[in-house]
Amino acid sequence: MFLFIFFIVGGLIELYVFQAIKQLTGNKTLQRIWLAIPILIFINLAYGFITTPRTEGQTVQLQWALGLVLINVVPKLFILILLLIEDLSRGTHHVVKLFRRTPSAPIKGRRKFISQLALGIAAIPFSSFLYGIIKGRYNFKVIKYQLSFDDLPDAFDGFTITQISDIHSGSFTNKEKIQYGVDLINEQKSDLLLFTGDIVNNKATEMDQWISVFKKLQAPYGKYSVLGNHDYGEYNEWKTPEDKAANFQAIKDIHPKIGFDLLLNESRTIEKDGQRIALIGVENWGKQFKKAGDLKLASRNIAQDDFKILMSHDPSHWELEVKEDNFNYQLTLSGHTHGLQFGIEIPGLIKWSPSKYVYKQWAGLYKEFGRYINVNRGFGYHAFPGRVGIWPEVTVIELKKSNTP
Repeated sequence: MFLFIFFIVGGLIELYVFQAIKQLTGNKTLQRIWLAIPILIFINLAYGFITTPRTEGQTVQLQWALGLVLINVVPKLFILILLLIEDLSRGTHHVVKLFRRTPSAPIKGRRKFISQLALGIAAIPFSSFLYGIIKGRYNFKVIKYQLSFDDLPDAFDGFTITQISDIHSGSFTNKEKIQYGVDLINEQKSDLLLFTGDIVNNKATEMDQWISVFKKLQAPYGKYSVLGNHDYGEYNEWKTPEDKAANFQAIKDIHPKIGFDLLLNESRTIEKDGQRIALIGVENWGKQFKKAGDLKLASRNIAQDDFKILMSHDPSHWELEVKEDNFNYQLTLSGHTHGLQFGIEIPGLIKWSPSKYVYKQWAGLYKEFGRYINVNRGFGYHAFPGRVGIWPEVTVIELKKSNTP
């Protein structure tokens, strides 16, 4: 039913936007090509939904079908808005003419100008989404922070952490680009490597061909990980509960295969020069998603005055349960949002994504109550096979003692 409504609405938008093409060209061949392209795109999407078994989840082919729909629809929404404004203006003009005599404005010429303007503006999101699919999804960025704490043990002054998140291996298609991303992580030469969940989209088998790549990740003080909402197989139909349980176990087994210590509501201590910090990992806990995380259970072996780093996939956990907790979790590392893989970020000027209307902490570093959370924008991608303005991220955090010059 949803797909049917989507096609009806999409068809109406296409017919309305077609007015702009009719204004600009009388060439019937060009007009037919303009109409044929979205028809083929929508047929491809319908074919993807019909032929993809529900037990397969979201395949790469279905992602690309959705990507083509976005490339087609989003630019046309800009055309739609401008044409609607013009039609409202024209309607107002005609209503006014009914009540008083006024000279007629050159409606036809103005309509052509608006159509040209609309197509010119629509070219910007079209090229942006096209770039996002071809290049943006592999446009890895290293983002570095230096964070100071009064209670950081002296031995950890200058200690570095690399955080990655949201690998989503089931979406990958280019081994060379993923190898580049892994090499970039290793180039940071951080002391500790932390992965904050979503290693697959749905199935453990998605990671099979990538294990040899990710097992090359290195960090002298260890590699640790937690689960994300996609790692539980919740978005896939399973033939039996046993199949779902077996897949979940297989996903957990991936982590040691690539050298990561998976923390399931538990903690570890990182020791250096006789001092230590606590590393705590909870299972997924989300405002809108699976709540398997248990903060108290995960912290049962940790003292209140320990310096703590918490790994929790969904940043809504920090907002609702962590940031005001008297146990004092100095630094939380999350992911999950991907920054919606779409937005505008110009340092010092603007930071915007539709994701901000869903998550208070949606990308980057935040501080409240003297405690920090970093929301990693993700290493991979999901649903839309690209990134526009919100690039894949490798985060490097350097811990500093506040009283150290």
